[in-house]
Amino acid sequence: MSAPAPHANAGRVVVDAEALPRQDEVLTDAALAFVAELHRQFTPRRDELLARRDERRTEIARTSSLDFLPDTAHIRADDSWRVAPAPAALDDRRVEITGPTDRKMTINALNSGAKVWLADFEDASAPTWENVVLGQLNLIDAYERRIDFTDERTGKSYALKDAAELATVVMRPRGWHLAERHLTVDGEPVPGALVDFGLYFFHNARRLLDLGKGPYFYLPKTESHLEARLWNDVFVFAQDHVGIPRGSVRATVLIETITAAYEMEEILYELRDHASGLNAGRWDYLFSIVKNFRDGGQKFVLPDRNAVTMTAPFMRAYTELLVRTCHRRGAHAIGGMAAFIPSRKDAEVNKVAFEKVKADKDREAGDGFDGSWVAHPDLVPIAMASFDAVLGEKPNQKERLREDVSVAADDLIAIDSLDAKPTYDGLVSAVQVGIRYIEAWLRGLGAVAIFNLMEDAATAEISRSQIWQWINAGVVFENGERATPELARRIAAEELAAIRAELGEEAYAAGSWQQAHDLLLQVSLDEDYAAFLTLPAYEQLRG
Repeated sequence: MSAPAPHANAGRVVVDAEALPRQDEVLTDAALAFVAELHRQFTPRRDELLARRDERRTEIARTSSLDFLPDTAHIRADDSWRVAPAPAALDDRRVEITGPTDRKMTINALNSGAKVWLADFEDASAPTWENVVLGQLNLIDAYERRIDFTDERTGKSYALKDAAELATVVMRPRGWHLAERHLTVDGEPVPGALVDFGLYFFHNARRLLDLGKGPYFYLPKTESHLEARLWNDVFVFAQDHVGIPRGSVRATVLIETITAAYEMEEILYELRDHASGLNAGRWDYLFSIVKNFRDGGQKFVLPDRNAVTMTAPFMRAYTELLVRTCHRRGAHAIGGMAAFIPSRKDAEVNKVAFEKVKADKDREAGDGFDGSWVAHPDLVPIAMASFDAVLGEKPNQKERLREDVSVAADDLIAIDSLDAKPTYDGLVSAVQVGIRYIEAWLRGLGAVAIFNLMEDAATAEISRSQIWQWINAGVVFENGERATPELARRIAAEELAAIRAELGEEAYAAGSWQQAHDLLLQVSLDEDYAAFLTLPAYEQLRG
């Protein structure tokens, strides 16, 4: 399908994909023309900022250090500015549920009892064209209250509750680094971020305002305040284009890169007319530390990912600085993910896991966060109770300024303050989870239950990054074995054989297991560290 571009001589918008049911409701000429305008206006700056990421990474490799920016010290020192007041629909965010935008998840997330649903086109969604387009259609249908779903396997039907009981949607587009191969403008692929944002905003901005809400977004993988400035300019352009008031958009930025942790105030400042908060995520943040400090020697070698909890000194510095920064500027501080998937068979596993979730959410609420994430509806009441106990009837605790917090630049990268070390079992786990997640992703699944946890692309990124780091650092495990490419290959071969035995020949052959195995080893063992696993994986993605 093709649609004419908005200007007669300005090239063409081309959709190169198999036709999908009802795609014409999403890929209208006007919507595609809007996406094309976004591309022409903003992709050149996006390209410059991606190049700047590489330059900054080179500088970090040279210095093995980071600091708060001297050029923006005046912004940090100015006590007068605040972000725009939160709209009513985003004032109480004490529990947010996350997940992809398939039809069943859309209904379950909206009905979950959470205050917010992060409707995810990013790490919890493999970017097949079907997921990209039909995910948009599911959100339109939800806002129009014409969505329902019957599970063919169980026969169970799903439908929306009353409007007042539904979660507020905050949509997450893809990061700046990913292109959309199925949609080109003037012969160039459009950034996935602009496709996801553009289609959603064009179809739903006015509709959401009419519903008493608005076009709200989570912004992933941000690495600098200049990238936040680009998003702000996109928002201004988009609002003017469709004729809604500036400030209708609200954006929450994920502080999930180490460089962004040094620019939290500047990021809020750039988005101040559209900002609603910052979020603290764990796996992508650790992945970013490995990526940026992979040449920094032993002091930057992370232990097993599960040993790096939010109570680790450098993680605590990051989260407490985030709360203080947000509240100083009138923004919401949103905590991390509870990824546990309750077992329908093992009550004892659930009991232990629920206690851990409660302790984690109690800590976040006690530290001053205004809300937190869960991956499953069964965790909503647990997280809700933790925040209810601290907030009571208040929608948030932004009045807690956390002026007791003082974080120095080196505190954020004090990786060697951890006593934990990499373990052999940690290497095995990284290989197991990496293969299992990538296999599902290659089949179009972005949110995958693995070993009772809901995993997304960030899990695979930290898993392959740790394999790479441990091998390149020559880590010796507690059993005396050294991390080497040969050891990683042996463990991967053993895992592949175990999966084959577990599934049986027919199910194994129907999957993409060898492909996933090969891709994990490629991004874990190549001397040139891939900036994102999803870049080579996208080349192999079906659909």
